[in-house]
Amino acid sequence: MGASCCDHHCSSSEPKADRRYQRTLWVALLVNLSMFLVEIVASIASQSVSLRADALDFLGDAANYALALVVVGLALRWRAMAALLKGVVMGAFGLWVAASMIYYAVAGTVPTAEIMGVVGFLALVANLTIAALLYRFRQNDSQALSVWLCTRNDVLVNLAVVAAGAGVWASGTRWPDIAVAAVIAYLGLSSAAPIVRQALKELRTQHATAAAE
Repeated sequence: MGASCCDHHCSSSEPKADRRYQRTLWVALLVNLSMFLVEIVASIASQSVSLRADALDFLGDAANYALALVVVGLALRWRAMAALLKGVVMGAFGLWVAASMIYYAVAGTVPTAEIMGVVGFLALVANLTIAALLYRFRQNDSQALSVWLCTRNDVLVNLAVVAAGAGVWASGTRWPDIAVAAVIAYLGLSSAAPIVRQALKELRTQHATAAAE
């Protein structure tokens, strides 16, 4: 991705905004805000740490899509800075979920499996739709890559939440819920690294180009 992306984007300091990408981001923003409200209520009702983590993930993604809308038509330097910030936030989110997982493992109660399953499936449908819409734009630059990775991770998390609901129902324990929280933490941390690396690479390229001029 790196070379082709740079060849396409580095030639112009202010590429034209892709209107189709902007419309897709608006759809993703509205869907994520709606699902945040649904999941935060469901997480309180069900006492599920994985649903609560996923709800906050939806809120974080909504903020990410809003940020992407702001920088989508700007120069590569600004898009790379936005991606760098997003990567750092994703890493911090992963650490927060890991801390919550430990807390709920010690002091949590058994969540309501039925709510976890139904809401997890609804979230899965929402994120699959967004992922399909964003797929064609994922190689534009580090900013678009970070948006795609966030959505891909959300699909995987939603599958895990549905499975956790089934596990809680079958076992009568909170451990499947805790296990999914661990998956969410891992995905946040593992996805943050390539986004940060790509953003830093783009910033170094822009700096070198500016210095040469």
